[in-house]
Amino acid sequence: QVQLVESGGGLVQAGGSLRLSCAASGRSFSTYAMGWFRQAPGKEREFVATISWTGISTYYADSVKGRFTISRDNAKNTVYLQMNSLKPEDTAAYYCAAGRPTTQGMGVMRSESRYDYWGQGTQVTVSS
Repeated sequence: QVQLVESGGGLVQAGGSLRLSCAASGRSFSTYAMGWFRQAPGKEREFVATISWTGISTYYADSVKGRFTISRDNAKNTVYLQMNSLKPEDTAAYYCAAGRPTTQGMGVMRSESRYDYWGQGTQVTVSS
């Protein structure tokens, strides 16, 4: 069992930066692949980024590639999402999730079905 708690959301101007954190409970955190998803009002939840259990492999949605960076610290049971050059269209509730590792390539981790545990979300609002 893994419990996830996100933090770091807030209000920022376009072009600004935020760093989201996701703290996990449970001794098995380091064995899970971790992902970030987001959901804007009136839209379906969408994939943002994922990182392998080792932290070596990452994969990003095209919409955030080059602006967002996912990382993890297994000693602290925490995964991060550094968000730079934020745009108003990045406004959403951001969720972290823990999922089963894959040997099929990180692209499969875009699917919500790969994830077993979810946090409650943290709101990010980007003003223009």
